Amino acid sequence: MRAPLILSVLAVMNVFVQAPIADDGTSPDPRGGSLDQAPDFGPNVRIFDPAMDMAQVQAEIDAIADAQDLRDNEFGPHRYALLFKPGTYDVNIYCGYYTQAAGLGRLPGQVQIHGAVESREVRTTSLSNFWRSAENMAVTPTGGTNFWVVSQAAPLRRLHIKGDLSLFKAGYTSGGFLADCRVDGSVTSGTQQQWLSRNTRWRQWNGGAWNMFFMGVDNPPAGTWPDKPYTTIAETPVIREKPFLYVDDAGAYEVFVPALRRNATGISWEQGEDPGISVPIGRFHIARPGIDDDATLNAALASGRNLLFTPGIYELGASLLVSRAGTVVLGIGYPSLVPLAGTPALTLADEGGIIVAGLTFDAGPVTSEALLLVGPPGSSADHGADPTFLMDLYCRVGTSRAGSASSCVTINSHEVVADHVWLWRADHGPSATRSRPGWTVNTSPNGLVVNGDDVTFYGLFNEHFQQHQTLWNGNRGRTYFYQSEMPYDAPDQASWSHDGIDGYASYKVADGVTVHEAWGLGIYNYFVDAPVWSENAIEVPAVPGVKMHHQRTRYLNGAGGGIRHVINGAGPAAEEANRDAIVVEYPAP
Repeated sequence: MRAPLILSVLAVMNVFVQAPIADDGTSPDPRGGSLDQAPDFGPNVRIFDPAMDMAQVQAEIDAIADAQDLRDNEFGPHRYALLFKPGTYDVNIYCGYYTQAAGLGRLPGQVQIHGAVESREVRTTSLSNFWRSAENMAVTPTGGTNFWVVSQAAPLRRLHIKGDLSLFKAGYTSGGFLADCRVDGSVTSGTQQQWLSRNTRWRQWNGGAWNMFFMGVDNPPAGTWPDKPYTTIAETPVIREKPFLYVDDAGAYEVFVPALRRNATGISWEQGEDPGISVPIGRFHIARPGIDDDATLNAALASGRNLLFTPGIYELGASLLVSRAGTVVLGIGYPSLVPLAGTPALTLADEGGIIVAGLTFDAGPVTSEALLLVGPPGSSADHGADPTFLMDLYCRVGTSRAGSASSCVTINSHEVVADHVWLWRADHGPSATRSRPGWTVNTSPNGLVVNGDDVTFYGLFNEHFQQHQTLWNGNRGRTYFYQSEMPYDAPDQASWSHDGIDGYASYKVADGVTVHEAWGLGIYNYFVDAPVWSENAIEVPAVPGVKMHHQRTRYLNGAGGGIRHVINGAGPAAEEANRDAIVVEYPAP
């Protein structure tokens, strides 16, 4: 790392000492309104109370879930946050597209769900069960098993499941992410192709297909590559759990920002209230679709406010500029930011301690340099004591509208930490035929470009971009778990080649990098339109400081072609006749 990573209590707290400024220039009520009345989160946030009639609560949940489970709503405009005040609920919570279910307790056990918190299997395959989440609750599942049947962008965080957890029912699944959770029983992965579990506890883990990753987990399964598809890392080097909205004992709304942990094992909240700070909702500008735009949001940021985005779609004529160290930008209910004028949707200054969590970025009609820009080019500040964190972020090029971006995320700052990111150039569109959006319509060379040093990713999902999915130029980078599919729609080999080389490596570490390390990489191909080839899935400098662990390629299906080598000419081809290829260590020991 660039510097010793030392964080004092004062370093955490001084992020928030700046007094916020109200819209009228006066100091606001730090509670953000009267104690017995919630802030105005808008119509897409549903707040439930245990005193409500449970039949009515269930009816409201079912109405939203039945609509959001429809395939037509995969790229639909509706988004919801279902929030549960402390207490006990006899309900089944179902999360469809763009639905977040969250408890409003300070600890998970303060919201008790007797029934289920589930993502349902509503089709024969769940490979598109995206964009849904659950967090900060205790669940006692009816029948003993809670089902979370998902693929990408569907995290479980800060849950206590008082029973078993199944990540599938019958059809194919392609997740996934589980963090800071306790499962009293067993976890069964079933058809899940890959999965990352971080800082979680269970009685037992069952199953594994291609790439199962365990980090800071108290009881990981036995075995490792190549016999078992298990990668185990004992400690999480540096982590901050995702901030969350809660109601305090006086009935006031606050956002809890968990403290930084180093070399972390296990669950953050198991010994009671975990360390961190509570930020009154009055220090947040609550963004609402149709009311807020780039002008009002930038004014709030300039005044020292944090941002809390409520569910909806926000079309932006200019980039949102975060210039203050320690700013929190938090989304609930899958809000989407869409840049219309070719700017990034969100630009972060080269400052420390910024947190961006729970947002979706959709490419607009004019090509953006990046949808999320972390630090300007040439950023040089040392943030080792107070890193910027990116959490549960999803970037998309081509969904309900055509879009273009040079990259989804570009990181120029040093010591940035990302915890669960899915970058996706869409492999299908909103039409009834689920047609592919088009090679020349939704253009984007790279999902991720890293120029900063000492950048760390936990759970990088990066798919279908037209050149390198990941281009890493900075030194001392680390990736823990990588899932990637190459573009489905390359029309021919000539269109997908460079410098006399067939295709593009998905994971590319630039030639000048001297230190880099990655663990648990799964890279797959499904070339639908032509039998094209990629020479390598991974390309890295052949120097002593670059080490790659547990990598595999797989031919899924398609018109032929494949991936000739796993990494730097090593490893066999993944093709129709030999679908799976593995290199356990590079360089070989």
